[in-house]
Amino acid sequence: METMVRARSLNGYFQVVRRLGFNPQEALRQVGLDPAKLADTEQLVPVVAICQLMELTAASAPCPTLGLQMAEARQELDFGVLGLLLGHKRTLREALQAIIQYRHLMNEALAVYLESDGDMVVIREEIITETPVPLRQANELAVGVLARICSALLGTHWKPRGIHFSHAAPADVSLHRRVFGCPIVFDSDFNGIVCVAADLETPNPAADPALVRYAESLAEPLNVSGPDAVVQEVRRAVYLLLPLERASVEQVAEHLHLSARTLQRQLESAGATFSELVEEVRHNLAVRYMANPSYRIGRVAALLGYTRQASFTRWFVAHFGMTPRAWRDAQTP
Repeated sequence: METMVRARSLNGYFQVVRRLGFNPQEALRQVGLDPAKLADTEQLVPVVAICQLMELTAASAPCPTLGLQMAEARQELDFGVLGLLLGHKRTLREALQAIIQYRHLMNEALAVYLESDGDMVVIREEIITETPVPLRQANELAVGVLARICSALLGTHWKPRGIHFSHAAPADVSLHRRVFGCPIVFDSDFNGIVCVAADLETPNPAADPALVRYAESLAEPLNVSGPDAVVQEVRRAVYLLLPLERASVEQVAEHLHLSARTLQRQLESAGATFSELVEEVRHNLAVRYMANPSYRIGRVAALLGYTRQASFTRWFVAHFGMTPRAWRDAQTP
């Protein structure tokens, strides 16, 4: 099942490429996207094509900060009726919970997870794709948009403690520093934001329960998913929980507010199994992590749920036909 997202995901793209003096027609053709269809922001397009377009443009323009520039070019809370809903929630926590609840309207390929760590909170984001593709630009766009949502709701009260990216740092990080205004960690184990837990409870001065109820009445009929939604929900949960060593069927079922038996029954009805989805996600994450040479193989093994590197090596050989080190050497130009 191919993950589709709304063309709204590319908001800011054409504005940035015009500013760069880059003609995107050839890049659009190469990834199979029709510019005429993209004019309809509700048009569904493959997320893989969106990610490929951003990477191709970043390399060709060249513009290594394309995704972050797209985030900066967008209007705050630029999500239609969902933007109205987010902008009037009482707290940032409620807004983040709404993003998770209405993910079908915002971005089907985006997974968001709140992880508490004492008086700090980690807001983790993952881009979900069925096939491994480079995600530097998509991740910077996603984290940039999330940071703008937080800033729009809290204003001067928004002071994140850190921004994290799983990819390596670019040669010039001045734009990152200006946009985020806080320490930035590259080659991290996750993509997302670290903030003080109390920030999530700071009252939103623009909160309006009546407008929230109105926006919810408009959003609910639109927030529908297809018959195979459970497959996508499990895939999204495994992407988030596997690096945290919490991707058992019981833990994923709890994350989705289901019993393990109900979850397995729903997957069976959709023609899938839990173990198959875990293996699919592990395969994709293995490619993603192994492609980053700064990730030691032992670190990759741990992020994929293996306590022993030897066990990871055996799994890797069975799936890729060579050892992790041989695979990484083969990818080196």
